[in-house]
Amino acid sequence: MQKQIQAGSSPTNPPARSAAGPGRVIVPLLILLVTALVLWQGFLFLRKPTTPQIVTAMVAILWGVGGVAALYTGANMLVETFPSRWQQLIQPYIFVGPAIGLLAWFLLIPTFRTFFQSFFDASSTSFVGLSNYAATFTDRQMLQSFRNNLLWLVVGTGACVTLGLLIAVLADRSKFETLAKALIFLPMAISFVGAGVIFRFIYAAAPAGEPQIGLLNAILVSMGKQPQTWLTNQPWNNLFLILVLIWMQTGFAMVIFSAALKSVPDDLLEAARIDGANEFDIFFKIIIPYIKGTILTVTTTIAIFTLKIFDVVIVMTGGQYGTEVVATQFFRQFFVSGNYGYGSAIAMVLFIAVLPVMIYNLRQLRKQEGF
Repeated sequence: MQKQIQAGSSPTNPPARSAAGPGRVIVPLLILLVTALVLWQGFLFLRKPTTPQIVTAMVAILWGVGGVAALYTGANMLVETFPSRWQQLIQPYIFVGPAIGLLAWFLLIPTFRTFFQSFFDASSTSFVGLSNYAATFTDRQMLQSFRNNLLWLVVGTGACVTLGLLIAVLADRSKFETLAKALIFLPMAISFVGAGVIFRFIYAAAPAGEPQIGLLNAILVSMGKQPQTWLTNQPWNNLFLILVLIWMQTGFAMVIFSAALKSVPDDLLEAARIDGANEFDIFFKIIIPYIKGTILTVTTTIAIFTLKIFDVVIVMTGGQYGTEVVATQFFRQFFVSGNYGYGSAIAMVLFIAVLPVMIYNLRQLRKQEGF
């Protein structure tokens, strides 16, 4: 009745798993090979300009989703043929690796190519050194773009953060908190292009005596005043454009601040009231220091939007009438004028301006265990 016990094994130490057979390795390799071939053929098919758009859209969805699923399946099956110790080391990179590869392909490599191209002339054939960067900081239009970006940064970011915090405080004490927050957050569902189109109609101007389709001019005419060309009236037209950013991003700031305010301990606030502190003292000396990290994070996030603002300006004014920003200058030089060297230099200046803010923002998120 005794069972034979294999040599080298025990009840507490089961025998090691035998090496994977050739079939277990060949199947996932075939899956990966066939998937790679299908993805390549799909890529070539999607590049054909004669294919109907509906067919291209359907193939792109099936090709993208199905291809990624097949790649993950085949790669995971291949890793499972390895010993357990190697599985634990390799498997995380199987799922993270494609995302890192895509980021490198679409972000890291183009950044280095743009940096390299910024040292060449308009046709990217002759090396000109730092001439493009020198022109970036001496050209009159670029200096105007820097001034406008600074205006967006100071006024736009400051107004969004201030109004977002104020509305969050007031809404938390209102009976209609949910409705008020929903209405203020609603513009976040609209793209910057859509918001630009909406406000372009609001600012629309027609000659005096003609029907006014713009909301603001319709109100002015109904009051017996003359219509105004809001988007051509320098330098106030920049402030009218910044209103679009404030309308959209205040809701974002409000939601983040509202969540931070609810994390302030009630015991701390009650203790301050018992000690005789008024509401202003509680707000500026207790609440603000307590949510300082959140305020910095929201401020830097909106600051990044203002530094690389493009959609609103290009839709509403096209960068005319003194509303140029750095991003529109890059678009105009690189894609319209074909000045690739100078356009690349402008792109690198914008990248260098945004990079410190992004690094600071990531550090703040890490401190708050955002990662």
